[in-house]
Amino acid sequence: MSYILALDEGTTSARAALYDAQGVRRAMESREFTSRFPQTGWVEQDPLEIWRAQLDTTRRTLSAAGIGARSITAIGITNQRETTVVWDRHSGQPVAPAIVWQCRRTAAFCQALAASPQAANITAKTGLVIDAYFSGSKIGWILEHVDGARQRAQNGDLLFGNVDTWLIWNLTGGRVHVTDPSNASRTMLMNLASGDWDADLLSLFQIPASMMPRIAPSSAVVGTASADVLGAEIPIAGIAGDQQAALVGQACFHAGLSKNTYGTGCFALLHTGPAMPVSRNRLLSTRAASTSARAEFAVEGSVFVAGAAVQWLRDQLGILKTAAESEAIANSVPDTAGVYMVPAFVGLGAPHWDASARGIITGLTRGASAAHIVRATLESIAYQTRDLVEAMEADSGEPLRELRVDGGATANNFLMQFQADILGRRIVRPADIETTALGAAYLAGLATGFWKSVEEVESFWRIERAFEPALAEQEREDLYRGWKRAVARCRLA
Repeated sequence: MSYILALDEGTTSARAALYDAQGVRRAMESREFTSRFPQTGWVEQDPLEIWRAQLDTTRRTLSAAGIGARSITAIGITNQRETTVVWDRHSGQPVAPAIVWQCRRTAAFCQALAASPQAANITAKTGLVIDAYFSGSKIGWILEHVDGARQRAQNGDLLFGNVDTWLIWNLTGGRVHVTDPSNASRTMLMNLASGDWDADLLSLFQIPASMMPRIAPSSAVVGTASADVLGAEIPIAGIAGDQQAALVGQACFHAGLSKNTYGTGCFALLHTGPAMPVSRNRLLSTRAASTSARAEFAVEGSVFVAGAAVQWLRDQLGILKTAAESEAIANSVPDTAGVYMVPAFVGLGAPHWDASARGIITGLTRGASAAHIVRATLESIAYQTRDLVEAMEADSGEPLRELRVDGGATANNFLMQFQADILGRRIVRPADIETTALGAAYLAGLATGFWKSVEEVESFWRIERAFEPALAEQEREDLYRGWKRAVARCRLA
């Protein structure tokens, strides 16, 4: 048998998965890696640790399946977007830690840029709200603060890449420096309409064009993994940022289909087809991962902290032993007793875009317990998603009929039911909730003929469970008004 190998490099862990000709996952292995927080609001990772973790999970996945590299038809890659790596093109060594998408170290620079005369033109070209979230200011920070980096970059000695580019560089033994439009559109350096790096934006951020990877289609053979790495030469044929990959994995190939991924953050995307969207409600216009040469687009809402808030309860407060037990604890109380938790640990994303907001717990009384805080934390994920959906509905002018969901947190039935309740919409969970890896596999398989058509891939999508809203409208709106009051307080912090 032949398989497609998907490499899924997320914010907190690296995964590798094997898919058969029916789109069924046959093996998956994962490995966490370290995030560091050297200053308030800063988030860093070691690019070499990321690469080692991804290589380890890949080899363990092949071993678990009992197959060799020659059974792999192609590799698809998906990755945490915006996270910025700069390395030496000769040695392959990073010049600094990777600056993670959540990092706020460039917030002051971005706030000044957002207030400048160039701001409207930047948003018009990129479809993005000016924010430290994106890669452009992160690259500039490295060039400015690492000794000798700017001169080395001007000499053509340094390369930039998001994590997709960094993995491909290592897989190919330093022969291929490439990305795709779904990742490039998250740098604030790509012209969204043309799909090319924008010379004016590179100049504005003082980034030499020689640092930038080639932009290739999301579904196409872009290089070959070296036999020295995996044991055989394997085509690399799919690339997509994690949220666009999940859109593919949810079979949202056509305009009007939407999904929400519940991971470290929360990301809702609405496919708009070949029409480039312009959001009037502070959402992002971005490239979707196209299965053809035609440019396709999506509108996106991004929540910075979702599942990461549950990790915080586990790791920093010790309220939980495992993230999975949050469901039972939340169900142990009938409600939050008026407690709201806004997890603005690194500011607020869409639709607020407030870098100065900070996390807050409101409504505490002497009767509040750890269970109420756990439940309020899970509910905060659903409230933030409603914020995104309301902005999407306002942009599109049409109500959402249902929301397809994926990501690890969707295994939490309490969260999914509350999401349906607070949205007043049907929530649909697929049979395979690891749709990010699945989407990367689909892109690689379609590029190499492993799967013959988008229609074949669409036929693989299956519902595991649908959650119907069961909350009375008055109660739903009362709860949501309480959430909005809590958000207003956190923005004054």
